[in-house]
Amino acid sequence: MSKTTDHIDGRNLRSINTRKKLLEAGHDIFVEYGFQKATITQIIKRAKTGYGTAYIHFTGKDELLIVLMEDVMKRFYEIAEMHFEPASKEEAIAMITNQARLFLENAIEEQAIMKVFAEAIRFSDIAHQKWNEIRERFIEKISNDVAYSQEKGLARKDLNHDLVARNWFALNETHLWDLVNNSNKHSVQEIVRNITTLYTSALYLS
Repeated sequence: MSKTTDHIDGRNLRSINTRKKLLEAGHDIFVEYGFQKATITQIIKRAKTGYGTAYIHFTGKDELLIVLMEDVMKRFYEIAEMHFEPASKEEAIAMITNQARLFLENAIEEQAIMKVFAEAIRFSDIAHQKWNEIRERFIEKISNDVAYSQEKGLARKDLNHDLVARNWFALNETHLWDLVNNSNKHSVQEIVRNITTLYTSALYLS
């Protein structure tokens, strides 16, 4: 390897490390101060990096938060994209119940930063737009799952799979934010049992 290549690789590694430090600092500052009170200056100081270097990676706290949202939502996406090809109504219900439980449990595990996201969605147009994109990705996957069940004769075909998906995600989303904000007195198990029973009994054929 040439000295030029060594220099480029070293520079890339420093850039990656700087970005990682900024994201870690951003996470901590957001959790500590909340979205509105947090500043990019606080984040840069916590990351112990230069202003010029920091602004190469992020134009401000909104952009940094968007990257954090994408990172955190990866686990939620993994849950939503779990294999779904049930052979029976009972199998479909079991899969849906498991996904709903994992989705809400993950929200609790990520509660601190999810609270920041909830605040940012209210006050930042960029964060609000990003959450809408995230929502649409979930709805698309749910819609595909509903369509699959309809094609296999497991679910009612008189219902629009996109509308069903939007209603199902909206129900999960409501409980997600309630759990994040500690405004739901019910357990995850109780929530999941109730919402999946309502959802599947209306959608799946007897």
